[in-house]
Amino acid sequence: MYSMLVRSIPADEKEIYNQVVNHPLQSWQWGEFRKKTGVEVERIGFFQSGKLSQALQVTFHPIPFIGKTAGYFPKGYMPDGDQLAALQQIGKQHNALFIKIEPNIGQKVGVPSAHQKIKEFLEQNGAIMGKPLFTKYSFQLDLTKPDDQLFANLESKTRYNVNLAYKKGVKIIEDTSLGGMEKYLEILGETTKRQGFYAHSPEYFKTMWQTLSDSGMMKIFHAVYEDTILTSWIMFVFNDILYYPYGASRSIHRNVMASNLMMWEMIRYGKQMGCKTFDMWGALGPQPDEKNPWFGFHRFKKGYGADLIEYLGTYDLVFDQRLYKIYRIVENIRWKLLRLKTKLPL
Repeated sequence: MYSMLVRSIPADEKEIYNQVVNHPLQSWQWGEFRKKTGVEVERIGFFQSGKLSQALQVTFHPIPFIGKTAGYFPKGYMPDGDQLAALQQIGKQHNALFIKIEPNIGQKVGVPSAHQKIKEFLEQNGAIMGKPLFTKYSFQLDLTKPDDQLFANLESKTRYNVNLAYKKGVKIIEDTSLGGMEKYLEILGETTKRQGFYAHSPEYFKTMWQTLSDSGMMKIFHAVYEDTILTSWIMFVFNDILYYPYGASRSIHRNVMASNLMMWEMIRYGKQMGCKTFDMWGALGPQPDEKNPWFGFHRFKKGYGADLIEYLGTYDLVFDQRLYKIYRIVENIRWKLLRLKTKLPL
């Protein structure tokens, strides 16, 4: 038998905390960033024989009008009894209506998995399927293969486009400065207006840069053609994994295939950084709908030879069933209005 100690994690243990969590959204730095955006952050550690074995980070967001909060626990470790007990406790401390759980438990599509047993465990312990904040699928690329093998694994059209961008003189540069963030935001504004999707505010991204840029976890890259930035990406590097969470692009000079070269150079950058995996952050399912607005993005990522990964999904650990049902109705209306707003002319 072992003795389990469950307690909050203080700032002087942030280094060992970061060693046991497995995603940027669970990192200490991300929690500090979210604090600056006005939400409460709770970090809990699980110690076996005095050694930190697992940890979790939950953000708590105020729900208007009802005086409660919504907890969010993204990309955590495998759900178990100790984890759910800790979530129950901190949920009560923060007067939470529910805590949204999106475990970082993924399986290559087409390979038998134990997802069903985990889902049954969650449902038996008061969790129900919730509205996703994180996509259920992602592309992941094995970066341990040699460069020439990775390049050979690109789809033929993708490989052609990468070579074309090289020939056209597209250059990839890193600029993880405030100026680099300003350029990203400028291009993001053009992208959201053109494509009609919801994005975080400029203040959100500037606060992210202020908190994460010095840690080495966050990087900003630009694809430049004839002294003009065509594509700008924010990348994360955390515990030997490279992530592509945010990107923006201009509509001009699409014929030089700047985004194709950017993705290939990010693969090379990940290898140079010693990363073993490149997580492309989001995708559609194994049978994507060509009419889906994200289909083009899905097809773009697919061209790089990565594996399609299916995650466990989204579950809400609910503490007040009656009020939660009302909340879900109101929240569905709010999201419909947000989607409508992005499609309205300015």
